[in-house]
Amino acid sequence: MAATGSPILEVRDLVKHFPMTRGVLVRKQIGAIRAVDGVSFDLRRGETLGIVGESGCGKSTLAKLLMGLERPTSGSVRIKGREIADAKESELKRVRRTIQLVMQDPYTSLNPRMTVGDIVGEPYEIHPEAAPKGDRRRRVQALLELVGLNPDHISRYPHQFSGGQRQRIGIARGLALQPEILVCDEPVSALDVSIQAQVINLLARLQRELGLAYVFIAHDLSVVRHISDRVGVMYLGKMVELGRDAEIYGQPAHPYTQALLSAAPVPDPEGRERRRRIVLQGDPPSPASPPSGCRFRTRCWKAQEICAQQEPPLQLRPGTWHESACHFAEVYDAMRSF
Repeated sequence: MAATGSPILEVRDLVKHFPMTRGVLVRKQIGAIRAVDGVSFDLRRGETLGIVGESGCGKSTLAKLLMGLERPTSGSVRIKGREIADAKESELKRVRRTIQLVMQDPYTSLNPRMTVGDIVGEPYEIHPEAAPKGDRRRRVQALLELVGLNPDHISRYPHQFSGGQRQRIGIARGLALQPEILVCDEPVSALDVSIQAQVINLLARLQRELGLAYVFIAHDLSVVRHISDRVGVMYLGKMVELGRDAEIYGQPAHPYTQALLSAAPVPDPEGRERRRRIVLQGDPPSPASPPSGCRFRTRCWKAQEICAQQEPPLQLRPGTWHESACHFAEVYDAMRSF
């Protein structure tokens, strides 16, 4: 579904630092974990923005900030024009009817003591104005049917369903309040490949039918490419590249994105032989003490003195068609085999 209209979600210079303290009786801050550090993007109705990056780059913290589950250190998150970064709990409660979360693990995100009907209908307990009490059972059954489950199984418990079915239950719960945005935090990472495809196709169908906008967080680059309209690449709390999916996968400009794509498996044996494998040296630096200037410079083969002195902003670079945060951004055509 093509993205339409003005942005439904606007994120500007979003920052989340977790304080590091020591001491027993008197706690003293000695530093901060820079989990998210200056992220900006827009999301339109009917659009899917994929977020990729290594573990620890800040993807899940970003999801919590979008949901209002964590308060940002600074920056702005606007949902349909409403600022939620410093909103009161009562205002956040109203806003959460617009944005909902699909969690990563379908095994631990569902209460084993509750029936499926109670799990999917729980949002109506928190937002009673969303559905009359006498109509909730019918709505829950309709939601189960919408995600491809038998509505007659409303009285069953989570352990009576497979992993893929449990994730469908989580999606049904996320749709209960008729949101306009779904934040999907690695929704298929705990599922096998065939079930992943079924859940991805379900999300695509729901987007077409309901006009939903997705923020889709994942490690699997092929999954993100399949479902996303635009892709943002994060490294150590920063957005280092942002653009249309065809541009990111076909003509990556940032060295980190190029390295990620070179590590992804390719089904075509000839394609595997043609492309160059980029092997990064060392581990990502600690978010408690990131490098000066460009945060990727300690692992980058293009790094020069300016990379340590000046942090490159995320912007359109000469010779590229999308935004990247690199002083020496250069399109890498060899990735077309991905």
